[in-house]
Amino acid sequence: MKTIVTTLNAKYIHMNLAIRYLKAYAEPQFPVELVEYTIKDPVMNIVADLYKRKPNILGFSCYIWNIEETIKVIQLLKKANPNVKIILGGPEVSYDVGYWLERIPEVDVIAMGEGEATFKQILHAFKSGNSLKEVQGIAYLQEGRLQINPAREKLDLRNLPTPFRFDQDKKDLAKRVIYIETSRGCPFNCQFCLSSIEVGVRYFDREKIKEEIRYLMKNGARTIKFVDRTFNISRKYAMDMFQFLIDEHVPGTVFQFEITGDIMRPEVIEFLNTNAPKGLFRFEIGVQSTNDYTNELVKRRQNFTKLTRTVKMVKDGGKIDQHLDLIAGLPEEDYQSFKKTFNDVFHLRPEELQLGFLKMLRGTGLRIQAKQWDYTYMEQSPYEIIRNNVLSFDDVIKIKQVEDILEKYWNAHRMDTTIEYLVTNIFESPYDFFQSFGTFWDNAGWSKIGHQLEDLFTRLHQFLQELSINEFDSVSGLMIYDYLIRQKYKPRKIWWINNVKKAVSGAIYHQIQSHSNIPEQIKGLSERDWYKDTIIVKYPFNLAHYLQTGDMIKKEGYVLFYYDRKGNCSCYPLEENINEATA
Repeated sequence: MKTIVTTLNAKYIHMNLAIRYLKAYAEPQFPVELVEYTIKDPVMNIVADLYKRKPNILGFSCYIWNIEETIKVIQLLKKANPNVKIILGGPEVSYDVGYWLERIPEVDVIAMGEGEATFKQILHAFKSGNSLKEVQGIAYLQEGRLQINPAREKLDLRNLPTPFRFDQDKKDLAKRVIYIETSRGCPFNCQFCLSSIEVGVRYFDREKIKEEIRYLMKNGARTIKFVDRTFNISRKYAMDMFQFLIDEHVPGTVFQFEITGDIMRPEVIEFLNTNAPKGLFRFEIGVQSTNDYTNELVKRRQNFTKLTRTVKMVKDGGKIDQHLDLIAGLPEEDYQSFKKTFNDVFHLRPEELQLGFLKMLRGTGLRIQAKQWDYTYMEQSPYEIIRNNVLSFDDVIKIKQVEDILEKYWNAHRMDTTIEYLVTNIFESPYDFFQSFGTFWDNAGWSKIGHQLEDLFTRLHQFLQELSINEFDSVSGLMIYDYLIRQKYKPRKIWWINNVKKAVSGAIYHQIQSHSNIPEQIKGLSERDWYKDTIIVKYPFNLAHYLQTGDMIKKEGYVLFYYDRKGNCSCYPLEENINEATA
């Protein structure tokens, strides 16, 4: 009885944890083969590959991002091999099981909820030829009638076998994101989230988890993401794990956690700011909304004042990058309220701000109560909202324009200095910048075509020029700085017209010895290397002063950008004798 468990990951770099737990729990009694694909793989290629493996039983791990492609695979595969038994599991199919069995008649059984023991019991039933009647926690059709067996008791997580030590995974650990969990369940009851359905939090054996992390690091894992819904719900537990990771991490390894910001104790943050190496940890914090009434409606307890304290303390420590999440479309949060939410959170300047849209997930309280707020949403995955009683589809479109520019210009960190100046000094609020530019981008038709790095600069430049903003020359200078300082080598082409002639650059080269702030490495350049490795830009303001203080002083001057042979760029103001040299 050949059994395969598989899934379609969102990206190749992801390594699915669920199917590895299924394999670990089923073996050695039931040997299980692991196979992974991505949602970008051609469906027929996946079908052909699975068919060639000749499975008798095939299990799919199903999520909101892969269900539609998974259905296509199942339908084609069942035509090619009608005898293969199909098992579905995962959060996307654990609810509304009648709908799924009706929509995908090719499926033989659905495992609902926690699947390790259920999957093994299904395999036992198939091998022995017994009825599925005794298998707990499943749904199936019997003579066309829906059968839902009673749920099984939750597993003791301390006794689960390791999902990390399969030989086939070793070669890929350094190239992929490794997911790990130290607990299951969530103490909160947010009605838009599937985690709210499971009551209570259960923990894995802490020492076993540490051994797994040691193994993963020893075998090359570099990005390890904890999938606990609230990693810091137990301060003692979190502190113990933080200390372990600080003490035993391999340099270059990054650990990411989902943190509840308003329950993070200041002493924990102070400990991390003092002891954690820079870049070792990354926090993901779900803010979702700063509208208290909205949070109350979705049963979300959140103290934004305390959350703000946490984010600011972490940011001031300079050790940990933070990813903050927002959800547009929650109950009674209209366009103006969401704009306020966005500005409230952007004010914290997280390294990444993800703007998502409410998804009416099957099984959640919000989907059950959708009529109360007149929600209209996609009937199929990802179930994203189209509108509700206070947010029109026009509003949704405008927020999507904000999301697009936010991803391209803030989260990608291509021109941080420029964006900071724009949202602070030029536009009324950060949201107003992202919204107005997003609308301009959409109207220009740029959403329909691709872009390269230079396009991001030229398109922002065009937008600001047509808007006739104040301080246009100063903003252009900041854009030039952002563009040049992030290049590894002197760019062959530039997106602006550089008015510094070659003769002026040559005159500066001959005067460079008199500039006290210029390193000897640059002063020793040959004239040939000078033209090869440097670029001179004339500024209408004192760039160095602005970068140090944030104050814009109008004073013309030249700035030297130097590219060394190691892929680094540095810049130096040139103010001494420069007028005499170029007169």
